[in-house]
Amino acid sequence: MILEGEVVIVSGVGAGLGAKLAARAAAEGAKVVMAARSTQVMDQVAKEVAAAGGEAVGVPCDVRKAEDVERVVGTAVERFGRVTGLVNSAYSHPGFHDLLATPDKQLRRSMDIILHGALGMTRAVVPHMTDGGSIVNVGTMSTREPMRGEGGYAVAKAAMGCASQYLALELGDRGIRVNQAVLGWLDGPGVRFYLTMTAQQRGVTEQEVYDEIASRNPLGRIPTDDACAGAILFLLSRLASEVTGAVLDVNGGEHMPS
Repeated sequence: MILEGEVVIVSGVGAGLGAKLAARAAAEGAKVVMAARSTQVMDQVAKEVAAAGGEAVGVPCDVRKAEDVERVVGTAVERFGRVTGLVNSAYSHPGFHDLLATPDKQLRRSMDIILHGALGMTRAVVPHMTDGGSIVNVGTMSTREPMRGEGGYAVAKAAMGCASQYLALELGDRGIRVNQAVLGWLDGPGVRFYLTMTAQQRGVTEQEVYDEIASRNPLGRIPTDDACAGAILFLLSRLASEVTGAVLDVNGGEHMPS
């Protein structure tokens, strides 16, 4: 198990990637502390992890609130003695609008959750990573390949990506690694909703919409959120002990950086 003995905090644990990350981290041996505004998914993941013999606890948290963030980190330290890993996956999508047409309130909310939320979580865990640690920020391929309607979301994720490299530089002498996993299409609840919506709008089947998206990458499928979670767990683990300041593309080959 690649995370044996680690204590990992995962923010943004909702249905989809967050839940898969928490469950798989526990299956790989980590003690997991989950953070999200809603407890419904976290409660279910905690039950599943316990049934499998692992340990996971959910803590209600709005990453914009310092007191919530401190409570999450405090729970990890009180219950498991330390923190060795953090995945910043909390996000807010401001809606599918052109950038200048996106309501300012929604743009600021996305930036507050994606960028400032990640910085707040990082700021809180660093003092407890006394023996080093690993931080993984979850990015999006829409920062690489602009897609109309994704501007507000991508701008916030791009800011987080830049922050990832600076944090890698600044925290390296503490033995803390900071990397970014850039994900593309994720076959999970969000994409399934998109398939249904698009199929209805265009008068085609969901499978036709799926096939159109899947044909864009060499693997010929939309990567599942469960499979993509594995790449993030790798960056968290000591298998990636010499990797910091890196960007790992996890999109089935749809985008291949030169």
